[in-house]
Amino acid sequence: MNYPNPNPNAMNKMNIITGNTPPSSSRSSSSSPSSLSSPPVGTGRYRLLVSSLVLIFVSLATPCASKSLRASSDVKINQFDLPLPNQFAATTTTTTAAIDHVSMTKEAAELRAQHLSKKRPLLSKKSDSLQGLLFPGMTPEEYIEGDRVNAFVELVESRKTQLPVNYFQIPNVCKAPSKDDIIVKDANASIKKKNLGQRLMSSQGTSLVNYEFEVLRNTTCTVLCSSDIKEKKQMKFLRMLIEKQYRVHFTLDSLPIVIRSKSHNYAMRGFPIGFIDKEDEAHPYYLYNHLKFVIYYNDDEGRLTPDGPSVQITGFDAVPVSIQHTDGECKAQEKTLVNKKETFLQIPEKTMEGIVYSYEVQWIKSSVRWANRWDVYLMEAPDNEVHYFAIVNSLMIGFLLTSAVAVIMLRALKKDIAKYNHLMDDPNDIIMEETGWKLVHGDVFRPPVKGRSILSAAVGTGLQIGMSVFLTLLFLSLRMINPMKKGQTLSYVVILYILSGSVSGYASARLYKFHAGKAWKRATFLTAAGFPGFLFTLFVLLNLFLHLSLGKASVAVSFWTMLLMFVLWICVSSPLVFLGAFFGFKAVKITVPTKTTQIARFVPETHSWFVKFPHCSLMAGVLPFGSVLIELSFIMNALWINQIYYIFGFITIVIFVFTLSCSTMSMVMCYCQLCNEDYKWWWKSFYNGASCGFYLFLYSVWYLFVHLELVGFLSIMLYISYMGLICFAFGLYCGSIGLFSSFWFCRKIYGAVKVD
Repeated sequence: MNYPNPNPNAMNKMNIITGNTPPSSSRSSSSSPSSLSSPPVGTGRYRLLVSSLVLIFVSLATPCASKSLRASSDVKINQFDLPLPNQFAATTTTTTAAIDHVSMTKEAAELRAQHLSKKRPLLSKKSDSLQGLLFPGMTPEEYIEGDRVNAFVELVESRKTQLPVNYFQIPNVCKAPSKDDIIVKDANASIKKKNLGQRLMSSQGTSLVNYEFEVLRNTTCTVLCSSDIKEKKQMKFLRMLIEKQYRVHFTLDSLPIVIRSKSHNYAMRGFPIGFIDKEDEAHPYYLYNHLKFVIYYNDDEGRLTPDGPSVQITGFDAVPVSIQHTDGECKAQEKTLVNKKETFLQIPEKTMEGIVYSYEVQWIKSSVRWANRWDVYLMEAPDNEVHYFAIVNSLMIGFLLTSAVAVIMLRALKKDIAKYNHLMDDPNDIIMEETGWKLVHGDVFRPPVKGRSILSAAVGTGLQIGMSVFLTLLFLSLRMINPMKKGQTLSYVVILYILSGSVSGYASARLYKFHAGKAWKRATFLTAAGFPGFLFTLFVLLNLFLHLSLGKASVAVSFWTMLLMFVLWICVSSPLVFLGAFFGFKAVKITVPTKTTQIARFVPETHSWFVKFPHCSLMAGVLPFGSVLIELSFIMNALWINQIYYIFGFITIVIFVFTLSCSTMSMVMCYCQLCNEDYKWWWKSFYNGASCGFYLFLYSVWYLFVHLELVGFLSIMLYISYMGLICFAFGLYCGSIGLFSSFWFCRKIYGAVKVD
């Protein structure tokens, strides 16, 4: 492939890059465990805390261990350190890859198939191809010679901004074709309307572009259109798109366009709008105004039709070219256009006239089967063999820590319960002063003084979020949802969240009724309007900022989409919340094994810093977050770097282990708090679980500075806002798990002792 790459370091980090570079060694040592002095109350029970802290520090070494494991992989798909060609410096030397994973040759296809054989989802058959797993029910489209195939543009985006723009609002881009140009055979793809998820993701959907592709018919340089840029504002906007490395994503026969290099063993989705010559002191901007399309096909699996043998499209490549030429020069060109520095099309600062957009098409026969045409896109997954080991490592550590803490808790509780029951049975020891958690049996179930409505609403909302996410993951694991269609997946999350409103209403009402709350209308209203109202307000503000920043070129969510979300909230979600609250208040009040005294007990001052807020919450969130830290990096790459993630069976198991760890740690911290005669555990147990959301936010900030290249205030603000919202929802779920786990724990331990 012959095209310029003026900024290799920047292009290395675009959406999909595959390569083969030797792994770098990585070593790290685990943290040494620390110990704490025993608190004044009790003796043996605080071995529990020391042991728990040791296990927590062991869990912190998990990412380091996985990093060493990742470095030992035989196959390395490095997305940051790939050598790329540089045609601006004749003396620059580049390293040629010894192995080819990305070309359309038979050997490269076999290498990809061998590499991807280790990337199958859980419970998949060996005979199933990844194409069939990711696109269930999809059948190949058959074409015969002379058929016209439509190409579509999906989005124009940049990893540096995460702000997509509308393709046809880019200055001097050729206008969209009319509806009369739509091919009947592919009409269903062009007129397909955007679903709710695509509209919320600010996606422009699939729009037809006016490039003509006739099956098996090569075309030389063909003029697409000529345009002028006469406004300085448009020139500034075009230069901004090039500076921030926006890339255009076309699809042909549902296959995304790629730029690939066999010699350097890399592939990237989409093609850039232009480039900047960094080696020139003036740093001139250049525009890609010519595209060479290379379409690969396979006729071995085609069927014989009355009009001739059919073929299947297996690859869609592009080679962008920057060239100064006229209509006549393009039409007279018989050879393939190539990039030459002396003929680059430079972008001036003020106006630009006579821009000729052109293209050429080349059809090449390939031995790659239709079922394997997506293999090159899946090579981006970073060391998926190590990915499996990392997930298993997280599962083993999560189960180990949870089991160890549970065993320690059971042993400590068994001794305490036996001692307390012995005191009640032995009249000689009855006069001994009670110590520990039994002493607060008359106050342990006392409702919180402040924030009953807010606490009930937060717990109900957290369970609603958890229910919707669990059902979505279940459907993804059962392949009822296509993970490749992000818009469809987001639509399912929104719909399932709305339909889970009755869960939040019921849980909130049961908890508020147990707290003997009187303002049940306010509690139900907070449950129905608290989190959704905050979400809707933030969404409207971000959408407004996006529209003001990019204007018509933005793909901001339309007013009608926001109106639809408002209607779903008011007319569907809120009634379901009130319906669940109705049944929750009608249900029998939750019973507890002890009676609450009339006068609240004084909480003594404690010297145990680890049971004070916020120390207890920060400690409680370390272990659960450490169990999902490795898998979290893959999820963040899928969210913000557009890597393909499809192992939802494993992530479902990981989330189950995380929930178990979160509930266990909440019970441990609640036990330590009760041993210090502090019965005000309601809000603390919620914060103990919700602290995982705080750690997730810290991780997202670290991810922003280490892995992303966002530039501009609006881009960073959008990232922080979206991740803050995700962390807040994650904290609500973890907090609700922590509170209900602690509630169940208190009912069990106080039901096992004899109380006057």
